[in-house]
Amino acid sequence: MSPIIVGVDEAGRGPLAGPVTVAAVILKKPISGLDDSKKLSEKKRHILEAQIIENALAFSVVHVSVETIEEINILQASLLGMQKAVQKIKHRYDEILVDGNKCPEFKQPARAIIGGDGKVAEISAASVLAKNARDRLMVKLDKEYPQYGFAQHKGYGTKFHMQQLQKHGPCQHHRKTFAPIQQLLQLEMFGHTNIL
Repeated sequence: MSPIIVGVDEAGRGPLAGPVTVAAVILKKPISGLDDSKKLSEKKRHILEAQIIENALAFSVVHVSVETIEEINILQASLLGMQKAVQKIKHRYDEILVDGNKCPEFKQPARAIIGGDGKVAEISAASVLAKNARDRLMVKLDKEYPQYGFAQHKGYGTKFHMQQLQKHGPCQHHRKTFAPIQQLLQLEMFGHTNIL
């Protein structure tokens, strides 16, 4: 019998706003078309998400808040999210495979695999679930804070997002420890921007 693998991946390490989202997945059988979520269209990701949920022995999705990111930094928040996502998996498994070059501490055997979201089906599946869950959350935040355009850029530092940040200043969902926002806040402090 082949070992039962939990694949783990995150979405949202780079954006200037919103949580970092982590998913963990054990697949019952292979799913064709799985890949790193960044290489898949939104439509394809939604089709795959339904197949993953249907064909998973177990899966979990965890959002790690902006407050936690600010407190312990984005890398530690991502690793914490990975631990929490795996803790929520109640099915038996043999090994944890994590996308990237850093693996948090787990009680069970675990390995980090660089480019794992394009190589290991379980990690690809986790990548898709994490990306879709985070995107849905950012669309929801867009309704609360329409001025930033979260639904379009999902919190990434696009030109439009930066313009809106300069105009309106950051909201509670922005990561104020991230350099572009820190710089903006310092300028604001010294009266160099015209925050309306």
